[in-house]
Amino acid sequence: MRLLLIWLINTIALFTLPWLMDTVKIDSFSTALVAALVLALVNTLIRPILLLLTLPVTVFTLGLFIFVINGFMFWVVSDLVTGFQVAGFGSAILGAFLYSVISWALSAIFIKK
Repeated sequence: MRLLLIWLINTIALFTLPWLMDTVKIDSFSTALVAALVLALVNTLIRPILLLLTLPVTVFTLGLFIFVINGFMFWVVSDLVTGFQVAGFGSAILGAFLYSVISWALSAIFIKK
């Protein structure tokens, strides 16, 4: 049940991005559901490998390179899911940041420990 709630929260966070950014487009709520699922899978499977491979750069930039990795993951998902478009890499970095903030805020409100 908790996993479904987190998936729904992430979907709502992703679905609100087009209202905040003109460079992110999502066709429908079902597209946002699929994109949130793919984003979770990509972040679970590929992101740890990228973090390990880019560890020297991440340490050198004091962790700021993680924003680039998150943006890259966001951009990859926009290429994989039809109906979810991100205009460019800079938009992907900002979109990933806003997605994280919105998802964190909604999780803080709706998920009680």
